Order: sequence, then C-alpha cells, then structure tokens
Amino acid sequence: MKITNSEIIKNGEQELMDAITADLDWGAIEKIIMKEHNLHIEEDIEYRSGDIVAVDNQIAYKLSFEVKVNLSVLLDRNGDYLSVNIDNRKEFTGEKPYPSSDKDKDILDDPAPDPADDMGKKVDNILDNIKSAA
Repeated sequence: MKITNSEIIKNGEQELMDAITADLDWGAIEKIIMKEHNLHIEEDIEYRSGDIVAVDNQIAYKLSFEVKVNLSVLLDRNGDYLSVNIDNRKEFTGEKPYPSSDKDKDILDDPAPDPADDMGKKVDNILDNIKSAA
C-alpha cells in the first residue's frame, strides 16, 4: 500500500544532492585527491549522480563525478608502446604537483630527461650533416 507519491521523495532526494554539491569546497577536494592519488583534477568536472548510503551504521552521501585527467602516451617510431604517464602539472600555470612521498620529491626535483628531447637533438644533427654535405 502506497502512502505517498514516489516522485515527491525522488525530487526531495535530488534537491538534497544538488544542495550538497553546490556547497562543496573544491579547493579542499583537490588537495585530498592530490594527497591520496597524486592527481590534479581539471576544471571541467561533471556531476554524474548522488545517492544516500550507509557507512559504518551512519548515513552518508555518495557523490559521483567525472573528471578529466591528462595522460601522456610515449611510443617509438615503430609504433611500439614505451610508457603511459599521468601529467599532474597545471599546464596554464606551470605549477608542479604536490609530491606524496620522498621518492616522488626526488622525481619532481630531478626529472628524467625526456627521450623526445634527445631524439630532437639527433634529428637536428642529422639535418645539419645533410646540409653540410650538400
């Protein structure tokens, strides 16, 4: 036996989720994601869904978002895979990501040389040799 309109409940739940997402502290969320996952989230974050759940016998709100992550895929001239890296830097500011460990600090302070830079130098040398021979 139905005692209320289910649409009223669904609309009320949606209004609650909207109110919660509108009041989120995105600066704090970005710091948490950087600390726990070493990821920088981009500006275009899209809300996907929200739900009321129980965690440790308490009511909690699960909010799902879609976020953009920059990936760098490195492959050689034969098309063979070399690596995939997450680019955590903010491209528009040149800001480095927050290191999550001493190992990460070493990596950020002394980054490995980019193989593409070395390849560019080799190509320049070859072109110079061709020009000299002509």
